[in-house]
Amino acid sequence: REMAVGEVMRMEVPTGGDLTVSSPDLHVLAVDDSIVDRKVIERLLRISSCKVTTVESGTRALQYLGLDGNTGASDLKDLKVNLIVTDYSMPGLTGYDLLKKIKESSTFREIPVVIMSSENILTRIEQCLKEGAEDFLLKPVKLADVKRIKQLIMRNEAEDHRTLSHSNKRKLGEDVDTSPSSSHDYSSVKDFPSSKRM
Repeated sequence: REMAVGEVMRMEVPTGGDLTVSSPDLHVLAVDDSIVDRKVIERLLRISSCKVTTVESGTRALQYLGLDGNTGASDLKDLKVNLIVTDYSMPGLTGYDLLKKIKESSTFREIPVVIMSSENILTRIEQCLKEGAEDFLLKPVKLADVKRIKQLIMRNEAEDHRTLSHSNKRKLGEDVDTSPSSSHDYSSVKDFPSSKRM
């Protein structure tokens, strides 16, 4: 019986450890009308230890986020989406349209959106980035792309937490740092010789 307790303890340690490691896992909403591409991106994201929800159209993505005007889908909102990866060319609502709708939403505009496309069209890439896309990936998407984006998002999330907790401190620090180099320095330089003369 003691052995069993020991084993249970041993079992619990790694799972506890895993929880802390996997808690910042990203929940990614992947949008693509091609089932093959959906499977590919889902697999890459899962390998990068992301939680993945896949939908087959921009319209379904809006429904999932509760942005389609129907309140019915809002029960899914509890699942915080950290990243949206969407194909550019889709029937109905394109990835570009989806990007614009997300960026127009006060609730979801902070979510990074990454656009995927099999066509390397510079004007299209620029247009998406101008509308607020986080990145533009060329298909076939590679694991390196997904890992790079995950790191980028994780870094942004960490910085958001840091700015939230340190925003006041940091502002004070900046004020103190910048002012001596500008106004105070001059006044002290000017004051100093005059006080010596006296």
